[in-house]
Amino acid sequence: MEEKPAKKRFIQIVKQLHDLIAEQNIQEGQKLPSERVLSEQLQVGRSSVREALRSLELLGLIETRHGGGTYLASMKQHQFVEIVGSFILQDEKSIADVHATRQMHEKEAIRIICQSPVFYALPIWESFFVKLELGEALKREDILRECIVISGNRLSLKIWLQLLAFSDKLLATDITAEEKREVKTLLASMQMGYSQEALDAYENWMAIIK
Repeated sequence: MEEKPAKKRFIQIVKQLHDLIAEQNIQEGQKLPSERVLSEQLQVGRSSVREALRSLELLGLIETRHGGGTYLASMKQHQFVEIVGSFILQDEKSIADVHATRQMHEKEAIRIICQSPVFYALPIWESFFVKLELGEALKREDILRECIVISGNRLSLKIWLQLLAFSDKLLATDITAEEKREVKTLLASMQMGYSQEALDAYENWMAIIK
């Protein structure tokens, strides 16, 4: 039987480790099985398990305590965002690409919501609209995050959250008076299922906050 290429074999081991953690319901801060046990359970060599664990540790997903074994790290300690950032945020073009990619996910979420009577009838949109009408503080990311969440694509949400971390806190700011008209148009259009009008309002909103 032909041996799998090293890269493919490594990815498979990492996936097996992920599945094992889920199956055994290992929680943050809890200890993982030893290399020997993992090797037996995954039916791979200990050196392959060690390599996969080292890579996961580099990403901050697990942590090794001297003489105490390997533990599933706290989500707060994950360094994945910082590691990826050191590679992609090298210049202004990279940052512009991050914004453009983030907006692709946001626009697709808005489109999905407008196409679903269940999604665009949710009371959250009216709640946001009323807050803006009353002059209450509302952050840009609150609305956009809700769009991504409600669109129902969990992978898109994970990617969006990563991109959000690279957005120079652009979306962490409260919506300004200058933006309110476009945001209210976006929310009103979404509530009526008017996809093009909602997307136009979104584009105008993004143009204001660049």
